[in-house]
Order: sequence, then C-alpha cells, then structure tokens
Amino acid sequence: MSVRQPAVAGLFYPGGAAGLRRTVKSLLDEARLHHQPPERAPKALIVPHAGYVYSGPTAARGYLMVEPWRDRFARVVLLGPAHHVGFAGLALSGASAFATPLGEVPLDAAGRDLLTGLPGVVTSAAAHAPEHSLEVQVPFLQLVLDQFELVPLVVGDASPEQVAGVLEACWGGPETLLVISSDLSHYLPYADAVEVDARTVSRILALEWPLPRRSACGGRAIDGLLLAAQRRDLQPSLVDSRNSGDTAGDHSRVVGYASFAFTEAGDER
Repeated sequence: MSVRQPAVAGLFYPGGAAGLRRTVKSLLDEARLHHQPPERAPKALIVPHAGYVYSGPTAARGYLMVEPWRDRFARVVLLGPAHHVGFAGLALSGASAFATPLGEVPLDAAGRDLLTGLPGVVTSAAAHAPEHSLEVQVPFLQLVLDQFELVPLVVGDASPEQVAGVLEACWGGPETLLVISSDLSHYLPYADAVEVDARTVSRILALEWPLPRRSACGGRAIDGLLLAAQRRDLQPSLVDSRNSGDTAGDHSRVVGYASFAFTEAGDER
C-alpha cells in the first residue's frame, strides 16, 4: 500500500521536521500556561484545522487534554470535512500510513476493515490527497501521544446517522480516541463572529444537533459526534474559543475556532 504524503507542509505548518517540532512544542508550552489538567481522559475532541498561526493556540489547548494519557491511546479515529473533493458519505484512505515531516503514522487496517461496508463509507485516495483538515492534526498527535495507529476519514455529504454509525462502530475502549476536525464561522466581521460562535458553542455543549448551516465547516462530523454523545452519555466541556482576529490581528473577516473535550461518565484519571 502507498503512504499518503503531506499536502500542506510548508503552507499550513512548517515543512521541515525541526521547525515543525519546534512550532508545535511552542504552541503546547504556551497552552500549558493557561491549562488546568483534566481529571478524566477525554473520549473525543473537537479541534480546529486552519494554519497553525491562526488556529494552533486553540488546537494546542485541546490536545493538552489527552497528553496525560499519552501511553493509553493506541488508536485515533480522525474525521474532518472535505474541502476539495465532493462526494457522498465518508471516505476511508487506502494508504498504509500518513506521513508528516515528523515521520509516518501507520493506519489501522483492522479499523478500516471494520468500517468498510458500513452505510455511506467508501474508500477514496482522491478525497484524502489534498485534504488539510486531517493532515494538520497529525503533528499534534505525534507530539502528545506515544505510538498510535490512525483511522482517518474525510467527511463529505454524510448524515449525522452515518457519522454516528462510523464512530460507534470503532468506539473501542480506553485505547481509542475520537477526534473531529472543524473550524467555526467563516469570514464574518469580528463582533458578528463572536456572537455566532458563542451560539454554536452553546449548542455543542447542550448536544443540540444539527448545527445551523455555515456555523462550522465540519458541521456534519460534529452533528454525528453529538448524536453519538447522546447515545453514549458523553459529557462535553469547552476548552478554548477564539478566532483569527485574536491570533492574527485582522478583525474585518475572521474565522472562528474552538476546542472541546468529551468525557465518558465514570472514566476517572
């Protein structure tokens, strides 16, 4: 099988190993200054996927939520929206590994086999090849976890039930982490974005789905997680919320970001 090569190295994040490691470590170190260690290991995260200069601080705060259990998570099920290729359902990768400048992460063949044949699930190298929503998450995972395998899916025109079905099929036990990659509102004036994103955050915390259209670019995947969270009694918490006006300075057209952690009842530290 082939290795899925980076598509946005040098664009969304540094293209060299040393620079990328330094950047992600700096983002995590900065996030630690404002971090309250969690009492429970998350079962799921929602984290943003823009260039690191924009969404990296919010993503870093999200990933710190799993770092205390870095040797516990052996499999990460990663879902992100399709930005380049239109298709129905969710797309698995046929590759054997995902590469970043920090090295290769093996894909979980058993997880892929488990999902093959589920309603709406297809295999598409074309959907994965240019997609940044999954790729930008992998360097963070490489630094906050020990050895792990990846089950990456690009989400196209999929229903909440299809997404929830995929998540529940590979739910696993304490070794499995679910990660949803999504930004929030796009290209609104700063004050409008703050208001719109606050409503979206409130809906996610209340497990209210479906999210309004254009409130989150990964809304289909989030809707599926919220449905699964209702079924599995997950408890959401907001880790961080801001927008590109807070990180990059331009307030005229901003993109919103938020990180959330979802915990299972009774899963103690």
